[in-house]
Amino acid sequence: MIRSAAEILHEYGPFPGVEDVHGVTFDGRRVWFASGDRLNAMDPASGQALRSIDVVAHAGTAFDGQHLFQLAEDRIKKIDPETGRVLATIPAPGGGGDSGLAWAEGTLWVGQYRDRKIHQIDPETGAILRTIETNRFVTGVTWVEGELWHGTWEGDESELRRIDPRTGKVLERIEMPPGVGVSGLESDGGGRFFCGSGRSGKVMAVRRPDRRPPR
Repeated sequence: MIRSAAEILHEYGPFPGVEDVHGVTFDGRRVWFASGDRLNAMDPASGQALRSIDVVAHAGTAFDGQHLFQLAEDRIKKIDPETGRVLATIPAPGGGGDSGLAWAEGTLWVGQYRDRKIHQIDPETGAILRTIETNRFVTGVTWVEGELWHGTWEGDESELRRIDPRTGKVLERIEMPPGVGVSGLESDGGGRFFCGSGRSGKVMAVRRPDRRPPR
């Protein structure tokens, strides 16, 4: 197993009126983060808050290339990011105990926090397609270049973990500094992870390890 210390590239916030950061996603231009009673868009180049959508947003957030998906208690809402309109709602697999949310392979991936599971679900019906078990609380989920990562936060210890999507075996651990928690997770598709950091009200950019062999 590969183990390393997190390299925090940037901290964004705190933002006005934001006490907690939950889910995080990236639409290619803007970072969206959930803060309890709304979804917020931020420019990752400047750190400037751009706009917000009034919607219950207590946990994970995802983007499918066109729409936002937001965990809201025991439901997942599909949202038009331009108008803020809720287009559809499906049940969340954890019945309210859900955490991270990600989009990959045409499906949604949902973390189930205390049950230490990640479910792949049908985005139209909410039906569970498969379940991966892990050995830590799940606080955020993301896929990048075929790798499945999840955030974990137990007590004062928090990590980003790459796991085998078939077995749940831990392949890599990125350890956050003491007292810094991960409450939401998203990749930018390249060299950065965007992480919510709970009650700090901030979003962090963390370097994603580059394991490509030198040319």
